[in-house]
Amino acid sequence: MKGETLTRADLAEAVHDEVGLTRQDCAGLVERTLDLVVEALEQGEIVKLSGFGVFQVRAKNARMGRNPKTGEPAAIDPRRVISFRASQVMKARVDGAAEA
Repeated sequence: MKGETLTRADLAEAVHDEVGLTRQDCAGLVERTLDLVVEALEQGEIVKLSGFGVFQVRAKNARMGRNPKTGEPAAIDPRRVISFRASQVMKARVDGAAEA
């Protein structure tokens, strides 16, 4: 899987292989899980997935930036962004995979 993108279809296929439900049921399960995560983030909730990490919405204030092409100052509007912090378990696994 190195260098590829993991898609919803890949996730559904992995669930199908592991659990044995129909492909359609697995696709619905993956879709609903992702929908629940998005809905929680829309409401400003923190989403913690044990052994994986934490997703949360953060508010960024308005500020002055620069257009990288022209160097001209440009106002950046306030906005909400999603941040992800990986768990220690995930960090250790990724670090171990990089060393192998």
